[in-house]
Amino acid sequence: MTDQTSTIPKGWKMTTLREVADVNPSESLSLGKKAKYVAMESLNPFTRKISKFELKEFAGGMKFRNGDTLFARITPCLENGKTAYVDVLQDDEVGFGSTEYIVIREKEKLSDKKYLYYFSILPRFRETAIKLMTGTSGRSRVQTNSLMNELFLVAPLPEQRAIASVLSSLDDKIELLREQNKTLEATAQTIFKEWFVNFNFPGTTRKMIDSELGKIPEGWRVGSLSKIAVFLNGLALQKFPPESQTEYLPVIKIRELSAGISAQTDRASARLDKKYIVEDGDILFSWSGSLVVDIWKYGKGALNQHLFKVTSNDFPKWFYYHWTKEHLASFQQTATAKAVTMGHIQRHHLDDALVVIPDDKFLKIADTVFTPMLNKFINNNSQIQTLSTLRDTLLPKLMKGEVRVEGFKD
Repeated sequence: MTDQTSTIPKGWKMTTLREVADVNPSESLSLGKKAKYVAMESLNPFTRKISKFELKEFAGGMKFRNGDTLFARITPCLENGKTAYVDVLQDDEVGFGSTEYIVIREKEKLSDKKYLYYFSILPRFRETAIKLMTGTSGRSRVQTNSLMNELFLVAPLPEQRAIASVLSSLDDKIELLREQNKTLEATAQTIFKEWFVNFNFPGTTRKMIDSELGKIPEGWRVGSLSKIAVFLNGLALQKFPPESQTEYLPVIKIRELSAGISAQTDRASARLDKKYIVEDGDILFSWSGSLVVDIWKYGKGALNQHLFKVTSNDFPKWFYYHWTKEHLASFQQTATAKAVTMGHIQRHHLDDALVVIPDDKFLKIADTVFTPMLNKFINNNSQIQTLSTLRDTLLPKLMKGEVRVEGFKD
């Protein structure tokens, strides 16, 4: 790829979405017929893949085929970057979803389907869509006709394909790493449950003794989550404003735990006590609202209240991570049962959550299995963030012709 000046490249043109794409194309799907349904929650922020679908009877909604782009047009889904490329259908299959999707399809000899997906996540396109939103603050939505008539810079079809190929290759690598991490996570959880909950582990059969949790291997003991790890609650970071526009830490709230750092992320002082600073690979646990345990992967940030940073000087990271996840479903039930506005758990729930602690010899054996898997998981996350940053940096430059794919320089 080579650099290009800010002038419009030869063969490119300013045109409308209406001219180069079929928007909300007509499709036939009979009422009551079962088809694949893609819910809005199945679209992840700025992630090409649809996470899941279900078979439902068609009762209305937007219809689409493989190769179409689903673009959320309603607040807050549009601001959150909910957009996806459809690839979960068979060749002649029609799927359906929310009426709050705008469906974008390529026009023969004018546009490339994957190029249109990347076009739809372009900051310039999304900013224009957000400015065109109408309605109340809680239910604002883009008027499709208005968006279709806006002017945008569009590459000629051969270069569209080349641009889409570059960006797709990055997304393919990202998706491969995400799939690897799903496998690593599932494998580690399965082994952990077999060894530390069901006590089916390699080696000689151990004598079992009575405990608060029933029979456990001799030499092992029962403890609690609060005894194997430190659960540090975050700060009310509005009390710690940033020093300047350039010296600050992004504030990690529950939203950032799932969606990462964004333009909407608050900022806090960069001079916080070190223990409240979060680094990649740290274990975070949101104990209020949406209870989630995850491994942080979005760079250095500041720990906000309603989040625990989980650490230990006595036990390996994988051990307290998997034990916290083992109790997560119970914590979620507790929070839901007591929810009036926003459910949560309390410190005593960590004291009450019992765990089984092996003897030092077995812990060392297990460490040789779990630590490499966890390190691979964290390293994959790092690669995902590097590739995502590269893709997001290249995207606007390729779409404006500031960076050109080799072979298309004027």
